[in-house]
Amino acid sequence: MEIKVMNKVLAANDAWAQENRALLKKSGVLMVNLIGSPGAGKTALLEMTLEHLKGKLVAGVIEGDIATTRDAERIQKKGVPVCQINTGTACHLDANLVNGAINQISGEVKFDIIFVENIGNLVCPAEFDIGEHAKIAVLSVTEGDDKIEKYPLLFSQARALVITKMALHGFTNFDLARSQVEFRKLNPSAPIFKVDSLKGEGVEPWIQFLVSMRRDAAGQII
Repeated sequence: MEIKVMNKVLAANDAWAQENRALLKKSGVLMVNLIGSPGAGKTALLEMTLEHLKGKLVAGVIEGDIATTRDAERIQKKGVPVCQINTGTACHLDANLVNGAINQISGEVKFDIIFVENIGNLVCPAEFDIGEHAKIAVLSVTEGDDKIEKYPLLFSQARALVITKMALHGFTNFDLARSQVEFRKLNPSAPIFKVDSLKGEGVEPWIQFLVSMRRDAAGQII
């Protein structure tokens, strides 16, 4: 019974995901799904990214949290349209919730890219397709380098891996070489970006990747 129920849930979610893709294609928007643990630095990465995308891409943000609007308030200070989704107890965003958020923030704004900051979790957000064009795995040096093999689905599906909080690397036992080897076992071709969001280190290759991904996908989206 549990398997049948789960299959129905995923089937319903996939239908909404397809609806989201159609909506994004109609609007000519690229949607990127940021997935990482609580405290991995997703919001700080977004703040830095939005600053450096000014004049390059028009961005909107969908913030997913179980409770509070704190992350959305941080993003709003960047002058970017943002929609907060609070799930109450659910540990991931689903495509239905994201559909409502896309419609809410779109209005008269013509976006190039919408970032979804998913709920802090390395498991469920990777299982639920929300209609995104790319999943981005976010991993901080303060979490430990063993997470990649422990949570293979996310890292195998990721369009890119962003390793955050690099300024703290020297104070941790995070093995960069090991993390990259383990990532390559699961994902041979996705780029790896090493950034420190507070210091702005490593930002340019990451921004170039986003701009390039938007440009390369434009023909497929629009």
